Amino acid sequence: MTQMRKNDPGSIVVIIITFILFVAAVFFKGVTHDLLLEAGVFLVSVKLIIMAYKNGTAFESVQRQLDEIKSLLTKQHK
Repeated sequence: MTQMRKNDPGSIVVIIITFILFVAAVFFKGVTHDLLLEAGVFLVSVKLIIMAYKNGTAFESVQRQLDEIKSLLTKQHK
């Protein structure tokens, strides 16, 4: 399992701000049918951040594999 990158403070800030706004909406609007809308917005924000993280880790994996292939090709070519 991959560990979360420590150099992504933007995602953490977005999660915190979205959660604060979600809690504020629940506090000001109360527990009504609008709560589902607020929860949906929160979950979409979290899902987008998770997708961005997974995309970044997949990119790093592909980059490592390409570097490996490149080094093998340069060794073979010499």
